[in-house]
Amino acid sequence: MSSGAGADGREDETGREQGRDEEAVSRFVERFAADMTEAGMQRMASRVFAALLADDDASMTSAELGEQLQISPAAVSGAINYLTQVSMVGRERDPGSRRDRYRLHNEIWYATFAGRDRVLTRWEHTLREGARTLGPDTPAGARLTETAEFFEFLQSELVGMVERWRDYRKKFDLPNGTAG
Repeated sequence: MSSGAGADGREDETGREQGRDEEAVSRFVERFAADMTEAGMQRMASRVFAALLADDDASMTSAELGEQLQISPAAVSGAINYLTQVSMVGRERDPGSRRDRYRLHNEIWYATFAGRDRVLTRWEHTLREGARTLGPDTPAGARLTETAEFFEFLQSELVGMVERWRDYRKKFDLPNGTAG
């Protein structure tokens, strides 16, 4: 979408591909964004993320995002700030320009889950401390201990799952960074 030629090999004056059904792409972006919003992500961040995900080089400027999604620069900025904070999007400077370009990280899903792993570790430690404070034999302390154990289990499973994913994705001969 933001780079490369479309199915007919041409780009329009903005560098956007011709030959791709932009309405269908827009419907996909909105549908996937709605799925992510339903799962708890901020609405604008979901839309910006989905637009970047659907872009061939996973990279767009603020103006491109605003134009494609029909949102204000302030909405783009807020979404980018959130996505940057949760390590789903990186910011880089266009060569020879003062414009920022926003890009999905390579192996986006791995990076996202690795970031969640750090959060889970912090939560686990806080929950264990809370269980000690409340008393392990109290109902609240037992509940916190069980939650901490769940996060510890989840983390151990995530490590193995990421390793299995890397082996699994080799079957598809995908270039690095495209599938996450």
